[in-house]
Amino acid sequence: MNRWRIGDKPEATDAQSPNGAATTADSVVDDPRLTTTARRSHPFSIAPPVPRNRILPLTLPRLETVRADVELIMETNFFSIGEFSKVTGLSVKTLRFYQEKGILSPSRVDEESGYRYYDPTKVERARVIVQLRTMEFSLEEISVILQECEDERDILAALQQKKAQIEQRIRQDRDVAACLDRIIRMEREAQRLAEQSTFAVENKSLEPMLMAGVRMKGKYSDCGQGFSKIARALGRHLAGKCFCLYYDGEYREEDADFEACFPLHKEATAEGISVRLLPGGRVLSLVHQGPYDQLGRSYARILRHAKERKLEIQLPTREVYLKGPGMIFKGNPKNYLTEIQLPFTAPT
Repeated sequence: MNRWRIGDKPEATDAQSPNGAATTADSVVDDPRLTTTARRSHPFSIAPPVPRNRILPLTLPRLETVRADVELIMETNFFSIGEFSKVTGLSVKTLRFYQEKGILSPSRVDEESGYRYYDPTKVERARVIVQLRTMEFSLEEISVILQECEDERDILAALQQKKAQIEQRIRQDRDVAACLDRIIRMEREAQRLAEQSTFAVENKSLEPMLMAGVRMKGKYSDCGQGFSKIARALGRHLAGKCFCLYYDGEYREEDADFEACFPLHKEATAEGISVRLLPGGRVLSLVHQGPYDQLGRSYARILRHAKERKLEIQLPTREVYLKGPGMIFKGNPKNYLTEIQLPFTAPT
């Protein structure tokens, strides 16, 4: 197979090869001595001029020659994935991930090498994706925008919707921040009261007590309804601070089992109110100072005291409200006084 380089001077004439054979179309086209006019007028002039110093086999079919030229043009106009990464500021790993998600696919993938190539029109799409990501659009939202938004009006609607979502989230975050501020203040106050508290766990003996009670099931805050019912029916027989008996050995939110009670100095009867003698016995006692929602701290102290002494707590437990909200004025919850009383049995 004869090969010759552009720029060489053939010894044969334009009509014959060195062997005397007729000149082929490829050799005529590649002959640098031909002018543009001569190329156009020559009966074998088909392909455009090729770059100088490029070696082409004379016997190759013209189709393969054209394909080689097309591939050269594509390689010069397309970005490799590394080049595209530098142009867009997206890492190669991110570009591959975006291809998997279907939002930024390469323009061409070489079947043999697997190399990805991107044409320049993909650059603007990549920059749009980057901008949307900085505005906290999810990949799913970006995919919808790229598929459905046909003009600036559609994109503007998507941006307005995202702005409304962000504003709603800001309002929610402000509410959460305010709630955290309240909790922090309450915890600091609880710690201060605990450090200043002079109350200690005591071992007390209680005498039997005549009492009136309304057994209830619900929220602990519902106990006020029971106190009011007893006060209305037996007000002139009340003989001390109100208290609650708790029949659960755990905290319950909606279905707590408890009894709102008052001590009585005289036996009486009223519909829906249980009047009976409450047994006495030994109890662990601790006075809690502060709001009711901080009682858990004092329960931790008294239960720890019981465990250290291997005492077994008996039900029902008691809370006596020494100082709390009045009928008209609620007072300052920091000054509330609640005595926790836990009946117990000593280890044998």
